[in-house]
Amino acid sequence: MAEGTQESGGTSSAQAPGPARHGGAQAVAAARRHGVSTMFTLSGGHVFPLYDGAVKADPAMRLVDVRHEQTAVFAAEATARLTRRPGLAVLTAGPGVTNGVSAITTAHFNGSPVVILAGRAPDYRWGSGSLQEIDHPRLLSPVTKRAWTEHQADQVGAAADEAFRLATTPHRGPVFLDFALEALFGEAAAPAVPAGGSHPGEGPAAGPDPDSLDAIGSLLAGASRPVLVLGSDVWLDGAEAAARAAAEELRLPVITNGQARGVLPAGHDLLVTRARAAAFREADLVVVAGTPLDFRLGYGEFGGANGAPRAQVVHVTDAPDQVAAHCPLAAAAAGDLAAFFTALPDAVRRARGGAGAAGPALPRGESWLPRLQAARASAMAADSALLASDADPIHPMRVYGELARLLETDAVVIGDGGDFVSYAGKYVEPQRPGGWLDPGPYGCLGTGLGYAIAARIARPSAQVVLLLGDGAAGFSLMDADTLVRHRLPVVIICGNNGIWGLEKHPMQAVYGYDVAADLQPQCRYDEVVRALGGDGEMVTRPEAIGPALRRAFGSGVPYLVNVITDPKIAYPRSTTGI
Repeated sequence: MAEGTQESGGTSSAQAPGPARHGGAQAVAAARRHGVSTMFTLSGGHVFPLYDGAVKADPAMRLVDVRHEQTAVFAAEATARLTRRPGLAVLTAGPGVTNGVSAITTAHFNGSPVVILAGRAPDYRWGSGSLQEIDHPRLLSPVTKRAWTEHQADQVGAAADEAFRLATTPHRGPVFLDFALEALFGEAAAPAVPAGGSHPGEGPAAGPDPDSLDAIGSLLAGASRPVLVLGSDVWLDGAEAAARAAAEELRLPVITNGQARGVLPAGHDLLVTRARAAAFREADLVVVAGTPLDFRLGYGEFGGANGAPRAQVVHVTDAPDQVAAHCPLAAAAAGDLAAFFTALPDAVRRARGGAGAAGPALPRGESWLPRLQAARASAMAADSALLASDADPIHPMRVYGELARLLETDAVVIGDGGDFVSYAGKYVEPQRPGGWLDPGPYGCLGTGLGYAIAARIARPSAQVVLLLGDGAAGFSLMDADTLVRHRLPVVIICGNNGIWGLEKHPMQAVYGYDVAADLQPQCRYDEVVRALGGDGEMVTRPEAIGPALRRAFGSGVPYLVNVITDPKIAYPRSTTGI
């Protein structure tokens, strides 16, 4: 039997057991019940029944085969992040699983609901040295919500159902389940599936504790310089509309990161992401919702400018185990984020003297928001020259100046790289939430092609743009072949400075020299994509960037614009993450 216990999805009367089916068909049926429509994989004999189950399902499940297992998992993760339904990756035994570990770890750090179903050597030969025999769950347990093996053919469907339920329960994350060869290939009449049982997204979600909500309301009511930070879980929790409504009613300055970028669209008067340094330095209260207090947010340390006290910090998460424990908090709340933001304005009004209190929910010094807006305008004005730079070699910011003119409101923008993608994080402001994908806090390169594959499938009518560093290209560019084979047109913009910029410049600063930081100058990544059946071109002059991008968007095929940028220019980062 499988390790652990299986839980029923509901309490309604059960349907009659169906005919005997092999384990692969049972697992695919379970995935279907949880809204999965695409299986990402790289072919392997241990998982043939899962393919058979996908092909023979009614309707058939789409099967996308890739060139490296990490791409399959990255594609499943991006599917989960874009659709807010679980993603599915199928990996064959042994190296198929270990090739996916970095991608599974990325999903772990991003809180992405991904299920990895894997093959496994047979039980009857276990310990004898079968091909690719290894106990996968022991490797995956630290970076998944659960990792286990199912040994019985008649329990494969129930185990898969449990995996999807766990992955989609906040706090979301990856779940790993492998099947002994006999269980997956064996046929059995699966136990009855409960009729009308609950699945993720059904039924009321638990809201935050009322006392915690009131405490946060009191802090906001008394703050003079508050800032609201919105992270990816605001999007994954379906709280983007409630978060925007609360920010607008309370007139809170907002900074967004991850997939919350676009909750307040570019140009919104409350969006002060471009003034984040001033906001974090001068704030007296910072409310962080839906993202960890990690290196991206100064480990939760804000305020203290000009000798002022440190800012008070509030952490709001989708589950209690996500509340920060490494820094002092003035208050915290855990639960459904939409419910939190819906209730927040009333909590502030109660703190001010009653639900019927008139006027703005948050009276404060009139200079705070205008000061941040002025800082935002100043930063944007200071950057305008470089966004239109005619420098030769090309300044990387010119790429973003040209791209901004072409992006549509529903575009999906993907970042995979170091310095080149850091510019994207600063200068690409989405108009809608859920349209930005980057590797997240684990910082794993190689996400880009998998994310792009998933984005084109999940958003078939949207622009899909992959911003790719030349170093990152070495991890996954071969999967341009997958884009070609599956007819998935994507625009890839490669910022090619011929170095590992994120390492070369810091090493020179520390030691006065650098090693192992140079790549091939003007490497023809565009010709790689052309050789694989796509198209592309190399750009060496700034005035040629715009026309090249227009050709790429109009091509209807995977198209790589290989922009040769100045290797002497380093992104002016404020943290190394250490």
